[in-house]
Amino acid sequence: MPSQPSCALVTSCRIAVRKPAKTCGSNSVDEHGNKIPDEFDNELIAVQHLKRSWKYFKDYRQMIIEPTSPKLLPEPLNEPYYQPPYTLAIELTGILLHPEWSLRTGWRFKKRPGIDFLLQQLAPYYEIVIYTSETGMTAFPLVDSIDRQGYIMYRLFRDATRYMDGHHVKDLSCLNRDLSRVIMVDCSRDSFKLQPYNGVALTKWDGNSDDRALYDLAAFLRTIALSKVEDVRHVLEHYSLESDPLEVFKRRQVQLQEEQQQKAVELSQQTQKKSFLNSVSGKFWHR
Repeated sequence: MPSQPSCALVTSCRIAVRKPAKTCGSNSVDEHGNKIPDEFDNELIAVQHLKRSWKYFKDYRQMIIEPTSPKLLPEPLNEPYYQPPYTLAIELTGILLHPEWSLRTGWRFKKRPGIDFLLQQLAPYYEIVIYTSETGMTAFPLVDSIDRQGYIMYRLFRDATRYMDGHHVKDLSCLNRDLSRVIMVDCSRDSFKLQPYNGVALTKWDGNSDDRALYDLAAFLRTIALSKVEDVRHVLEHYSLESDPLEVFKRRQVQLQEEQQQKAVELSQQTQKKSFLNSVSGKFWHR
């Protein structure tokens, strides 16, 4: 690893642990320390504690496994503000950044080649949202470090995911956006398994400085936007089973260009042939 990565951030913090205002089996208290009545007050003391404890753990479990809100993004912008026609939700770690650790520096995050190009190219067409399974404490300063121009409109962290079968799943139905215009880019298919045809799964970046995937991704997403695709799921479905969708896209683009060139040659030949026949016909009738 080079001594100075292209983008690195080391964070160190101490968390002060404050004693909670109540134990999970007792009543909640207000700001003045007064007990707040609840539905368990008429039960036996032991039953009160058991039922409050059960409710506490049930609520805590629900908080972990469910997104923080059924609408993770605010309503789309109205005129005179500009609302891009598509929404791009993109993972941070493994797609845009690569974590590296050494005994000397601790954890650092390396910036993937092409981030600035990707954001600049897509900002006119996509509402760009960082949607990561990292915690906000880790991810927030990292997003600041890669987005100096402010292209990223929103940031969603681990508390906005749905915990299912050991994975942090990103439920795109909670984005408060039309799913026909939402694309998720991640390195894990499990992350968007609830909406499999809204996602593009890329190979996890290993930190290689010669990587060009974000340039290819920019071309892929820009092509979708410029084609004014009505439902992105119809396009992404064709790439859903590909191990390297960007490579498949490039191959299809080359094939399309070759077909267009071939059609142009055939059209040119037909035009020349028609011109020749018209010339011969004109000479014949003038005799």
